[in-house]
Parts: sequence; structure tokens; C-alpha cells
Amino acid sequence: MSFKNKVVVVTGSGSGIGAAAAVLFAETGAHVVIVDCSETRANTTAGKCEQYGNKVLVIIADVSKQEDDEKIIKQTIETFGKLDVLVNNAGIVLKGTILDGTILDTYDKIMNTNLRSVVVLTCLAAPHLAKTKGCIVNTSSIASTKVKNGYPYESYCVAKAGVDSFTRASAFELASSGVRVNAVNPGPVLTNLLEHAGISGNWERSSKSTALKKASEPKEVANLILYLASDKASSITGACYLIDNGMALM
Repeated sequence: MSFKNKVVVVTGSGSGIGAAAAVLFAETGAHVVIVDCSETRANTTAGKCEQYGNKVLVIIADVSKQEDDEKIIKQTIETFGKLDVLVNNAGIVLKGTILDGTILDTYDKIMNTNLRSVVVLTCLAAPHLAKTKGCIVNTSSIASTKVKNGYPYESYCVAKAGVDSFTRASAFELASSGVRVNAVNPGPVLTNLLEHAGISGNWERSSKSTALKKASEPKEVANLILYLASDKASSITGACYLIDNGMALM
């Protein structure tokens, strides 16, 4: 796959799946826009991308804020003059349960970060993607369709179900403009998502809930993102692709 001279925005690309995707896009010739709320993490990813000799733009932003989303697209167009691929990857997980009322403490933050930002950035990017016949790949989750017993992340599940639904709805509307929209739905992935959320534990427990008894490496999910963004997937739109090591089978 080649993304030579393509301009790719990857949100949440300071670490995890987003960082892996940004580096792979750079490796295949793309000019990458690194978006993250942490300047340190963003610059670390940028350094890895720059080794491939392509242009890299770092934007420090909180995607839950609409003014930051506007800044992302504005600076991308000002710098590169176009946009070919938008990867809506930024996301958070926070605990919150119904019976103790804590779900209301985290609901808005999760929705604004995991779902509203996808809608806002899609709206802002769509006119530019229509010009390049570009595409969008959203990072969803197996949590959009599968809820585990004792899983205290109802808001996260609702947000990711919304990402799936918006992926299909936006794909239908944007198809007439030549813009494809798809999503990836990972199971457990070896990222620092839990660490960033201040949640103790690791992915070992979740890995045992998969048919293959393992968690994915971020690069495995990134490979699927690149495939869906590539010309090889030119007939695919409105799809939500599981990459969960068989967790949905359990």
C-alpha cells in the first residue's frame, strides 16, 4: 500500500493505536498530522514519523472541544492545502455505574471525546475529503455490541455504539461525494488506555475472554486502518470491522 503525498490526520496519535497508525502512514509515504492532548506524546510519535522523510505536523488539541476540532482541520488545510484521510481514533475510558450514580459524572466527557468529536471532525473534514475523494476511518470497539458481566463502562459502550451507527449513516450520505467511511472495532489491545484513565490492572484478564487467548498489538489494528484507508478497500464503505481475537465468539 502506498500513501505517497497523501495528507492524513490521526487523532489520539500520541500513543497506542493512533501512534502505530501514524507511523505506518508515514512509512508508506504520507504526510501525517499528529493530534494529541499531550505535547510530549505527540512529539514522540512525530519523531518516529519524521525518519521516513515526509512532512509531519503536530497539533496539540483536546478533541472534546469544538474549537480545537476546528483548529485541527484549519491548520491541516493551511499547511498542506488538502486532506485525504481522517482517522478519528482519539478516545478515553472512564468508570461510571448506574446504581451509584457515578455514570453521570463521566457520561458527558466520554460522549464529547469518543462520539461528538467524531461527528464534529467528520462535518469539518467532509468538504475537503470530497475534493480529494478521500476517506474516514473511525476507531470504535467491540464494546459497541458486546457488554461483559460486571463491565462498569456503560457510557463507553454507548459512545462506541454511536460511532458504529454514525459510521454507517455518514457513509451513506457521503457516498455520493465519493467519500468512504468505515470503522475498526478492536477487542483488547496492548495500549496504555487504562493507565491514562487511572484504572489499575492490565489486559491479561480481557485476553482470557478471547477465543485466541491474547490481546492485539497496536500495529495489528493500525494495519487494518491502513487497509480500509487504501485503494485496496475502494469498494468498502459503511463497514465496522471486528479485530478482537475472537472475543465476540465467547
